Amino acid sequence: MGRPKKRQSDDFRDYLNEQLRDPEFAAGFEEASEDLSFAVRIIELRTAMGLSQKQLADKLGTTQSVISRIENSNYQGHSLKTLRKVADALDARVVIDIVPKEEMVKRARSR
Repeated sequence: MGRPKKRQSDDFRDYLNEQLRDPEFAAGFEEASEDLSFAVRIIELRTAMGLSQKQLADKLGTTQSVISRIENSNYQGHSLKTLRKVADALDARVVIDIVPKEEMVKRARSR
């Protein structure tokens, strides 16, 4: 009997863990993860409220394209004021934390 076949996801996880040993890579990875989870969270809250991008835009007095941009994880132009307005419209709050980089590296490795 041979040894169990390694899944592709295990290979990727091993590769990622190896890359995360580099503090610069780990910091960039964590930042990208935060951007993605932030965008996903806005989408989740909006859809849970049964709102389209257009409906959320109307609540904020803006356009659907602005909401689309805010929900894009690659967009880096969020102002705290805008995020607070979006959160308020979604009956949520923005929470900001300052975390030492080493802690962020540990978080990234534990994923």
